[in-house]
Amino acid sequence: MKNLERVRWRSRRGLLELDIILGRFIDVSYMQLNEAELLVFEELLDMPDNPLWDMIAGRQESMQADHQALLEKIKLA
Repeated sequence: MKNLERVRWRSRRGLLELDIILGRFIDVSYMQLNEAELLVFEELLDMPDNPLWDMIAGRQESMQADHQALLEKIKLA
């Protein structure tokens, strides 16, 4: 549970849109991620807001297939 609180805190962003989408994803799907997906989610959280939002919004694609797969899950949450 402590890890979930840490992830929720790291998901708070400067862009309201990211706050909403990442918060909903954490509420709905985060606990169902496997170990590899958890690591990818941490990598996504390390990204600056604008590139991350562009990938979630579909304006930019990640060069990494594992990122793209998780971004699709985030969009669907």
